[in-house]
Amino acid sequence: MSANPIGVFDSGVGGLSILKALRAELPAEDFVYLADTRHAPYGERDDGYVVERTRAIAQQMRDAHAVKALVIACNTATAAAIHLVRGEHPDLPIVGVEPALKPAVALTRTRRIGVLATRGTLGSAKLRALHDSLRSEAEFVLQPCDGLADAIENGDGARISALCARYAGALGPYGTQPGQTDTLVLGCTHYPFASQLLTELVGPQVRLIETGAPVARQTRRLLAAAQHLRDGSDGGTLTLLASGPDAALQTAAGRWL
Repeated sequence: MSANPIGVFDSGVGGLSILKALRAELPAEDFVYLADTRHAPYGERDDGYVVERTRAIAQQMRDAHAVKALVIACNTATAAAIHLVRGEHPDLPIVGVEPALKPAVALTRTRRIGVLATRGTLGSAKLRALHDSLRSEAEFVLQPCDGLADAIENGDGARISALCARYAGALGPYGTQPGQTDTLVLGCTHYPFASQLLTELVGPQVRLIETGAPVARQTRRLLAAAQHLRDGSDGGTLTLLASGPDAALQTAAGRWL
């Protein structure tokens, strides 16, 4: 058992969707959440920039907070940098996130799956390899969502509504009949915070798939294997940090956690 905290980070508030699942799965654990707001959003940055930030934050989490595990709660950062960070910190359990294509394949009946994600995630070698390994099992329609993570980050309701309508509309028609999209993958940790609106747009018969619960279960498995899991059903603390302005983080945490 270890009393050290678990580190979680994202470019902004999107990773709170992962943090929420982690706290539900591991209520006795302490968490340090860092929103890299000074450098957000990652999804519209080049790989080199995202790699630099991810490596810097991983080192900061170790040096300043002595984390016993690190969750990279950002699809873009996971795709660009997780292999490098694992190589630099081989003793640290590190969990990343990726669009839930495999769970979507298991759930779809029409074999047509929509994927909403940032350009950074969709253009990554990691996502391409995952997609190529599954393309014989289903048709994936990949939709880049420029500006949506930023709109959610800033709580811009009108812009969120307009962008969700545009991007969800591009993946139709929706339904349970052959040729229709019956499963929608939310490939950015920000997007679950727009899930109610997306469900209204695509209809209740369409399944929305996110990654919070699987990430939380994997984190538990790694901590248990390393004998760092803290026993108990409650009592964990949460520290919220931001590299830049933290108003959006505090507001979002109050609303979503």
